[in-house]
Amino acid sequence: MLREGVGEIEPWPLAVELERFELPAAEPLPIALVEAVGKENVFTGTEDRVRHATGCGYADLARLRGGRLDAAPDAVVLPADGDALRRVLDVCTAERIAVVPFGGGTSVVGGVEPLRGLHERLISLDLTRLRGVEVDSRSLTARLGAGLRGPEAEAALGACDVTLGHFPQSFEYATIGGFAATRSAGQASSGYGRFDALVTAVRLVAPAGDLRTLETPHSAAGPALRELVVGSEGVFGVIPEVTVRVRPTPRVRRYEAWIAESFEAGSEIVRAMAQGPGLPDVIRVSDEEETRVSLALSGPRGVAGSLLGRYLGLRGKRDGCLIVVGVEGDEESVARRRALSVRALRAGGGAYLGQAAGRSWEHGRFQGPYLRDTLMDMGALVETLETSHTWSRLHGLHRAVGTAIRDSLAAQGTPGLVLCHLSHAYADGASLYFTFVSRARRGGEGEQWRQGNGGGDRQVGDQCLASSEGATRPGRHHESGKARPLTGSSRSRTQGAWRALHAATEDTDMRRALSADERAGDRASQNIRAGVSGQAFLLLGRGDLGFVRGV
Repeated sequence: MLREGVGEIEPWPLAVELERFELPAAEPLPIALVEAVGKENVFTGTEDRVRHATGCGYADLARLRGGRLDAAPDAVVLPADGDALRRVLDVCTAERIAVVPFGGGTSVVGGVEPLRGLHERLISLDLTRLRGVEVDSRSLTARLGAGLRGPEAEAALGACDVTLGHFPQSFEYATIGGFAATRSAGQASSGYGRFDALVTAVRLVAPAGDLRTLETPHSAAGPALRELVVGSEGVFGVIPEVTVRVRPTPRVRRYEAWIAESFEAGSEIVRAMAQGPGLPDVIRVSDEEETRVSLALSGPRGVAGSLLGRYLGLRGKRDGCLIVVGVEGDEESVARRRALSVRALRAGGGAYLGQAAGRSWEHGRFQGPYLRDTLMDMGALVETLETSHTWSRLHGLHRAVGTAIRDSLAAQGTPGLVLCHLSHAYADGASLYFTFVSRARRGGEGEQWRQGNGGGDRQVGDQCLASSEGATRPGRHHESGKARPLTGSSRSRTQGAWRALHAATEDTDMRRALSADERAGDRASQNIRAGVSGQAFLLLGRGDLGFVRGV
């Protein structure tokens, strides 16, 4: 099927071993920085610098396969706690050293690029050692260290019989701090909520001072400073810990698959759920091409496959679209919520495929990146992009983006497969997650990626904007990073908002907007002003520390 869609491909071996990578020479660091965390927590070896120089996007991996990087941090620094973190930032402010906060390194949009800007030196601030866990079982909240990876956080919470329920595809390596910094959305966000909805309080360590928001369920006072920090992608400062809402560990998990007549029919079923009785914890609809590939990769074979084909033919859904539905909780709530979902699915013409297909998706829900790596070994370009829109314009967006990607790849002589699924749904719209695969253009992988992914001639971006009257753009449903800069009207609105905020802070003492509990000492009682410099937002008032986007 791959050769049918993309043509003949050639294996793509790694150019050199890790220890033989070509990197720019590291700039020396001041003794004060080493003393701030201890010599044992500063790493300058080739492997450490390489592992912290890129994320996990296709463009990152393509460069790594070439054995040479044009930019890398001068060192990797691991603070042991909040006090050490504060000392590091103080030194970097005084010495004009740029800082890239680093969590799991799973960014696929350039979020951990070592962009120095006006700074001669740059460190990668690895938050791995910030691993605290405090669970309030009565309030069902937990304070979690930013360095905890997804499985580690779930294991610690599971010991207290609670769960966060946040499972993005990067779950195995991404961290709590990264979830907060990118306003992450997980595969079960329809039921558990996006990460920003789970955050009740957050701490920020920035050049201008420290900020800790109140751990309260709700406040009528505004603006909500929590919203300023969550989703800031490391550009304001470092998030060392987050307090989140948790739930009792579900006793029942039921995953099943259905099939709809078409992508539009499946999307209409989801819209009816979102605007009616509510959504299950997991709901996703694959379009025709993604369904065909999914069934070819993991569908039944032999007699079972023949029977499935006959069943789909009898139901008029031989070329239909796969729907995955997952419900979690206690037995009573699962039965009740599943009954509502089944009613909507049957009303929309869905045909039941059983739990085996649903369990298959559940067991392989984090395997996408590994499959991507295998395909790259074979010589393929594999990339994803995500965008969203209202229900009334969603299908036009689906057609426009798919066509733009296909045309862009074909124009380069590398036609490919373009797959899509509806990944997250809301009452007013949904997000679309595109995956495209083609033959890698050896020697021109970077340019091929930029053209196909909406860069270069911006064909894909233009189609997104045209189909939505400027209301959306290709990117990440829960991350922007360097590779997804604001464009057009989005940039204008954002810059206008920042100008208004800056004007307000010129004449307003921000201390009046903060309660005494939200101010952590004299540092945070200073006026906090925000400005823009290149790729980094700088918190002014305490030197010129540059924060590059990081997760």
